[in-house]
Amino acid sequence: MKNLLKSSILTLLLLTINLGIAQVNPSENNPISTESYNLYKPNKTEAVLILFGGFPENGKMIETEFPITDMALEEEVAVVYMNFNRKLWLEESQKADLANDLKVLFEKNNLPRKKIVIGGLSSGGSIAILIGNYLKENSNLNLEPTGVFVVDSPVDLAALYRITEDNIERNFSEASVGESTFINNYFKSELGNPNEEIKSYEDFSVFTHETKNYQNIENLKNTKLRFYSEPDKKWWKKNMGVEYEQMNAFHIERLSKFLKDQDFKDVEYLATENKGYRSNGERNPHSWSIVNKEDLLEWILEE
Repeated sequence: MKNLLKSSILTLLLLTINLGIAQVNPSENNPISTESYNLYKPNKTEAVLILFGGFPENGKMIETEFPITDMALEEEVAVVYMNFNRKLWLEESQKADLANDLKVLFEKNNLPRKKIVIGGLSSGGSIAILIGNYLKENSNLNLEPTGVFVVDSPVDLAALYRITEDNIERNFSEASVGESTFINNYFKSELGNPNEEIKSYEDFSVFTHETKNYQNIENLKNTKLRFYSEPDKKWWKKNMGVEYEQMNAFHIERLSKFLKDQDFKDVEYLATENKGYRSNGERNPHSWSIVNKEDLLEWILEE
């Protein structure tokens, strides 16, 4: 049953909606490819950008939806498109394994460690924060990120659990109820019911608003952080039947405000309008395209 649930998580509500990704590589440059990543490295490297995709996305899919390679290389920024996916949270052993993989990546490819920025879409954004926090905590690895960003990510798992409950009760569509039921059952089997016991959610979620628990992001207090979303209320209402309070954007904005209240050094919440489109032209605010690539590169390189 667990395998069935994990397989079905590909259809996660609010995380992966109609990806429609073409299997093409938009860059003329040849990557250094391994089972774990696709790396594009300029002749001189000033910074390293590490990208994690949404739940089903591998490195090639990320690059198709977010073709930043050529622009980054011109600015002497190496780009790593990670194949690591299908995770909504990380166990401690998984953090250690992923950190070790990144350490090998940097050592094998002789990448500089002065400016490292980690980011991701959807569940990949949550992974970016979790591994970024781990790398900050374990400074002996010498992989501390200078910046972390998330793109429309589910930062509060307990809140997501309750959204699935609301969706099941609302019965907006058969697809919505089916997806929410799978998520709800998956969370129950892996983390339990947050209405009965919240600790597992605190242990693995980026943030748990109801208990103000932010242990999985607290080490990034002096790291610059960006939170991207496109809160198109009409689109989400029409296509998913959800209100603003049930959107990732609401929980991202709430987290960014909370972190500012906790005196985090550099926190930005960037809400866009009509920027969310997939590579096939499909309108969807839950997309990589809401990130302005030129502005992101400036942010990565700034002192």
